[in-house]
Amino acid sequence: MTSVLDLAPVIPVVVIDDAADAVPLARALVAGGLPAIEVTLRTPAALDAIRAIADEVPDAVVGAGTVITPGGAATAAAAGARFLVSPGWTDPLLDAMRSSGVPFLPGVSTASEVVALLEREVTEMKFFPAEAAGGTAYLTSLSGPLPQARFCPTGGVSLASAPSYLALPNVGCVGGTWMLPPSALAAHDWTRVESLAREAAALRA
Repeated sequence: MTSVLDLAPVIPVVVIDDAADAVPLARALVAGGLPAIEVTLRTPAALDAIRAIADEVPDAVVGAGTVITPGGAATAAAAGARFLVSPGWTDPLLDAMRSSGVPFLPGVSTASEVVALLEREVTEMKFFPAEAAGGTAYLTSLSGPLPQARFCPTGGVSLASAPSYLALPNVGCVGGTWMLPPSALAAHDWTRVESLAREAAALRA
């Protein structure tokens, strides 16, 4: 697979409470030009949602987010996740994500964490929580001494701030939720989700 960071300018970060919503939601995001979809492991429906998207939306590249345990990494991959994302990392978690056989983005928020991952030959990471951890200014500071590290900033990123992140040489894509407004999800307004996804996908230009 092409690097997760290069699939689209934005990875939607999705919290699914009802697995029945997974397929129509994923189809709307894919139709809007956002094929990489991070389903967070925050709800009981998450694994069923990942399975459903993997089985029924072939153009989607579904991943699992909020992976915080070694067991969670293995379970998510077994459910069909094609990439894994964690908010932070430990050695056991990193080993489990590596053993899963799918790409992974371990979370970092400090230079020391980045260096530690580079020592382990990991060059693609999630920068989290992006806005709270220093935003574009911090990532710009990292690009000089650590140019081999590439990031997906997530956490507080919006439609307005995303272009500033995407303009950085060490940012491949951003993660966000703005194309998934609660009102649209509650109303099952997949047309609106598709429209917002298309707007986000156009940020690459």
